This record gives sequence, C-alpha cells and structure tokens, in this order.
Amino acid sequence: MCSPNHTSRSSNSDSGSADSGSTDSVDWISDSIHGGSLCHLDLDSGTNGWTSPPGDLFSLRSQSYFTKRQKSPAGEYLLSPAGMDWLKSSAKLDNVLSRADNRVANALRKSQANGTSMKSFIFAVNLQVPGKEYHSAVFYFATEEPIQSGSLLSRFIEGDDSFRNQRFKLVNRIVKGPWILKKAVGNYSACLLGKALTCNYHRGPNYFEIDVDIGSSAIANAILHLALGYVTTVTIDMGFVVEAQTEEELPEKLIGAVRVCQMEMSSATVVDSPLPTPPRGISCNKVNHHNKS
Repeated sequence: MCSPNHTSRSSNSDSGSADSGSTDSVDWISDSIHGGSLCHLDLDSGTNGWTSPPGDLFSLRSQSYFTKRQKSPAGEYLLSPAGMDWLKSSAKLDNVLSRADNRVANALRKSQANGTSMKSFIFAVNLQVPGKEYHSAVFYFATEEPIQSGSLLSRFIEGDDSFRNQRFKLVNRIVKGPWILKKAVGNYSACLLGKALTCNYHRGPNYFEIDVDIGSSAIANAILHLALGYVTTVTIDMGFVVEAQTEEELPEKLIGAVRVCQMEMSSATVVDSPLPTPPRGISCNKVNHHNKS
C-alpha cells in the first residue's frame, strides 16, 4: 500500500452534481484515493501508479459542435476522483462495489456509520482484462451531493441499457509509450464502449458501476495484450464521458478521468472470486448488454 503523495480534487460545480461539501465529510474519499495497491502520484512524476489529469487535456464536443463541428477543452470533472484499484482473481470480477471486501464501498460505509456523507454517491468503471488470470482496473469517482436530477449524467444512470450503450464513451491519449502502441491505439482517440464491447451495469442505492468486458471484442483484446506487453513503459490518460447527441446536451463534460503511469502487473491486489454478496444496506440492479457490434 502506498503512502500519500499528492491529493488532487476536482470541483463539482458543474451542472451534473452539487458542491462537494465540507472537508470533514470527504475523509472517506481521501482514504479511498490513498488506500489502493497503486501509488497516487504527482502529475508529472512517479511510476506504477495513477493520478488525475487536468480536464483541459481532453477535447470534447463544444456548445457549437453540431453547427461548426468544434471541440473544446473539457474543463473540470463532474465527479471527484476517488481512487483506483488494480485487482487480480482466478475469475472475472463483476460488480466489485457490491463485494464485502471492496475498500471504497467500505470507506463510504464507515463514514456513513459516523453520520457523515449520507448523500454520497460512487461512480465506478471496471475494465475487465481477460487472461490466464483475470485482472480488473477499477476507477472510482464520487460526489458528496446527489447528482442533479434531469442532467445528462443522471439520465445515463437512471436510463436503460440501450440508452447507456449508445452514450458511454471513452476518450484517451497516450502520454508516453512506444510508437507501435500509439499507432495501434491512436494517440488521441474516442470510442463508444457500449457499442464496441459488452458492458454490464450495476446500480445500488449509493453507487453505479460499469463493467467493461475487454474480452468481448477480438480487436480490443488484441490491442490490450499489445499494450500489456509494454505496460511498464506506458502512461495513458483515460476520460469517461456521456456522449452528447443533441444540442441541448452540449457542451460535453468529463464524468472523470485518470492517468495510469507505467503500471506493473505484479502490483495487483489478489482477491477471492466468489459470487458477490451485497453487504447489508447495499443492493444492486444488473442490466446486461447482449448486443455486440
């Protein structure tokens, strides 16, 4: 486990969520940021860890996108960074936030037991990496206040699988890495993950998790295994977006983003792989994506 290096927090002042609240009420987020097996790094230094890149490094659809096809710097995240997990198991890990051993859910649960963070909400993306042993890169984002009703993010969380699959987008940029990987991935690229890969959605009373099955696409699986061959020399920025498809939904905003820096496979935390059992007070609603394209 890494000791704290640097804590960066993104404002929640965007229309997708309310202000994050007092310092005391976000101690659980700080615990989550610094509690994983990968170090939380400074932006421009360190390896085998993660950090939160500035939103302006990503170009998203601007207010005039549908008339002028213009993009603009993304700006602040909708949600605050709340940690990363790099996990290994003998079976694919689904719905990690429902597990009794999930450290992020437990940090929030502990805070709520003390009467704070009662309105907090966790948004997680679980990239499931197939192989002889399964790995999961899980990225957590959070807000201390309810996500604004009627916002695009709220509609995405409350929507059905068809809506989600048409909207869930990954934007990435290779910060550092070999030429062959930049050629395969694209130095700056965007992908509607719900259309390209099988995504499973899990909803609890205080969380929403998206499990992305990399193995469901032969092309994605091949690119991923190419990337894993260079993983200790690669630094990549990944941002998660609900794609705007009407003028009223513009400009696009990052749900959150993460920079993964020269990660080592051996840093993964080994976890058991039984069927997840929802902890007391936590329930989930699984929505499966059956269509592959």
